[in-house]
Amino acid sequence: MKRLFLAALAATCFATGVRAQSNEPGPFVTPSGKLQFLQAGAEFSGMLDSEIFDRFGANRLTHFDDVDQANDTVVRTLVLTDRGPVLYDFRRHPPLVQRLGKRMTVRRVFWQGDEVVLQSSTGWFRFKGGVLTNLQSSKMTFH
Repeated sequence: MKRLFLAALAATCFATGVRAQSNEPGPFVTPSGKLQFLQAGAEFSGMLDSEIFDRFGANRLTHFDDVDQANDTVVRTLVLTDRGPVLYDFRRHPPLVQRLGKRMTVRRVFWQGDEVVLQSSTGWFRFKGGVLTNLQSSKMTFH
């Protein structure tokens, strides 16, 4: 348990891949086009260049963005929905939409290559290749 706490502390203090959460609806520039979130009641629509690519239920919009620093575009975003987080990967066209399959309250997100590390109220999780894994104590440092 001590190792897990130290890994989490190190990730928090020294992480460069962490992104703050946002509730902005956009538009955001992505490699796939302009991203915009539109609300209609308790449902949101994710739109790329005025075309809907996904719909999800949520009381409010909350997302964590992975921004390419070289050209200031959103390459991936993790959106919190009523049914659990959804990962949108805009490096593909049409964008890849992956539902994590577990309801959770996400506090922080760390982008590590092709994986996403999440801190939730129930612990730490990794999402990679469509698989959500509960992380146990390790010596790995996330940044």
